[in-house]
Amino acid sequence: MLKVNFYELNTVEDSKLQFAVIMARYKDKWIFVRHKERLTWEIPGGHREENESINFTASRELTEETGAKNFIIIPVCIYSVARDETESFGQLFYSDVECLDELPNSEIDEIKFFDTIPESLTYPLIQPYLYKKIEEFYILWEEYDDSKKRI
Repeated sequence: MLKVNFYELNTVEDSKLQFAVIMARYKDKWIFVRHKERLTWEIPGGHREENESINFTASRELTEETGAKNFIIIPVCIYSVARDETESFGQLFYSDVECLDELPNSEIDEIKFFDTIPESLTYPLIQPYLYKKIEEFYILWEEYDDSKKRI
């Protein structure tokens, strides 16, 4: 049985954070990527490399997997995937992408823009939970962003 859990930022030891996953928006659409070896869609993200901060991992992965150039990136929460006796941890980010460059030569074959989460997912037991968490964050972010425009 697989279970996705969420934790507040800074409540899990930093060294346990193995992954950075970035729900990114570009021109009011969600960015999903397709790996060269798969036909399904996934949220941009990947493994943290040695001696890398999790925030740097998020920025690097977003650039490598989408070609994002100008963007803001915001840590939202920590998540874990628990399976049997093991639990692996990652950090979930939101990004607002202003500019996309050409897709770098990497494992990603294609990026596509969606109004909502696509049906054909690489990790259907995990990604919908991450997407829902970011949707909740995004509603608050939009309210905050609108309040700044009124000042």
